Amino acid sequence: MSKTVRTFLSGASVALGATVAFSGTAQANTELLDQINSYSQDDIAQVNSVFQLSDVSPSDWAFDALRNLVENYNCIVGYPDGTFRGSRPLSRYEFAAGLNACLQQIERMIQSGTSEVTPEDLAALRRLVNEFEAELATLGARVDDLEGRVEFLEDNQFSTTTKLGGEVLFNLVGAFGEEKADSDGEDIDDQITFSNRVRLNLDTSFTGRDRLRTRLEAGNVAELNDATGTRTARLGFDGDNGNDVEISKLYYRFPVGSRARGYVGAIGMGIDDVFTATNPYFESSGDGALSRFGRRNPLTLRGSDGAGVGFNYNLSDRFTLSGIYLADDGDVNNPEEKNGLFNGSYVTGAQLAFSPTDKIDLALTYTNTYQKSGSVNLSASTIDGLPRRPFGNEATTANNFGIEGSWMVGSRFNLAGWVGYTKADFELGDGEADIWNWAVNAALLDVGGDGNVLGFIFGQPPKVTSASGVDALGENDDTSYLAELQYRYKLNDNITITPGAYVIFNPNNNDNNDTIVVGAIRTRFSF
Repeated sequence: MSKTVRTFLSGASVALGATVAFSGTAQANTELLDQINSYSQDDIAQVNSVFQLSDVSPSDWAFDALRNLVENYNCIVGYPDGTFRGSRPLSRYEFAAGLNACLQQIERMIQSGTSEVTPEDLAALRRLVNEFEAELATLGARVDDLEGRVEFLEDNQFSTTTKLGGEVLFNLVGAFGEEKADSDGEDIDDQITFSNRVRLNLDTSFTGRDRLRTRLEAGNVAELNDATGTRTARLGFDGDNGNDVEISKLYYRFPVGSRARGYVGAIGMGIDDVFTATNPYFESSGDGALSRFGRRNPLTLRGSDGAGVGFNYNLSDRFTLSGIYLADDGDVNNPEEKNGLFNGSYVTGAQLAFSPTDKIDLALTYTNTYQKSGSVNLSASTIDGLPRRPFGNEATTANNFGIEGSWMVGSRFNLAGWVGYTKADFELGDGEADIWNWAVNAALLDVGGDGNVLGFIFGQPPKVTSASGVDALGENDDTSYLAELQYRYKLNDNITITPGAYVIFNPNNNDNNDTIVVGAIRTRFSF
């Protein structure tokens, strides 16, 4: 460490303890400020970046400590020419006043709940004391006072390891068309609705490399299958629990060595929490596709959300192998027969994700699912009829295969899509069915401003292309298609507005059904 910095920090550390000792009363603070003013007639100004402090070497550990304090809390005081005047005798009180101001500001932020102090910053404060232990030893109780103040910072935060992230959706939605896509011949319910969804993610880390995610959720976004007669009309962000707050997701992610990551979930952990959807601009429910189908491959990347385990293993910088086993939320805590962790509905599988270049991401996905009688849903609620229940609502197993990919073409255009295939088998009799689906999408970036996205999605929801066995209910002669157009407008870093619409042709794979249009304006607030 340079002689200038040693002189600077040695004096500063002693002064810090002295300042702490004097900070107990208003009279002592007044006397301290008077002393500081008497040392120099130079004006003192706020330093906005430690890079302005020309006598602090970036190679010294103190550089990082000062940088964090200055840039995180804006509270170190210096001179207008960008130095701490290390070439002249430095007043211990000058530096102590600045660092003491940081401590006071941190305390105020904690008490008001306006900010979280990182463990790294607290460690830096402790290291300043330890680095100059010999110099500070003469201060005795004054060092104890400093330790007490740091302990206050550690003990009085909401949590040194938990971060709160929030998302609020306001939604204006309407479905339009003639008759519902069912056999009743009723008209579509075409009322305009206004709804909301709120999510609060509490992400807790115990080591700096792990994460315990607890999600609180409430909402009243209606599912549009009853209004339209088809689940293809469902929104990508729907869900109505009457705006009652509930824990919708609870899982723990942790490192295993330097290449692997493990997952243990108790509530609502999904395949997409472990596998990659390879659909960067439309996968998110809050900021992606407006339609449920447009978010990700329904045959391989949806299934029994619930409790289970998973892993990611980095084979190299380009290849990642992932695996998962999940039991359905509705079965996993039920001790009765045909329920529990292993005897109810489940999904297990593996994915190999690889990036041949920095702009191309590909994934090969396989899952095996078992869906017990009474809860069969092979299409993951993206369509009704045969793709959802090719043998009725009776126990069904399925082997699902998917190819997903994304290609960033240049700097402002992204292409993505998937193909999914399911081989379904009837567990209680003789029946097999082949089910296919696919989709492509395009995202044009920064249209009309930075951060805006113009998006288009087109695809075929699941369709039974062939079926055999006496218990198979048949195959689809016609084909459904979905087309979505949206424009995501970034108002600022925390607010986006996405108007758009999607059109369903031949709903439920029946060309006798009328075309259905769903329009939506989704406003997202994130914090």
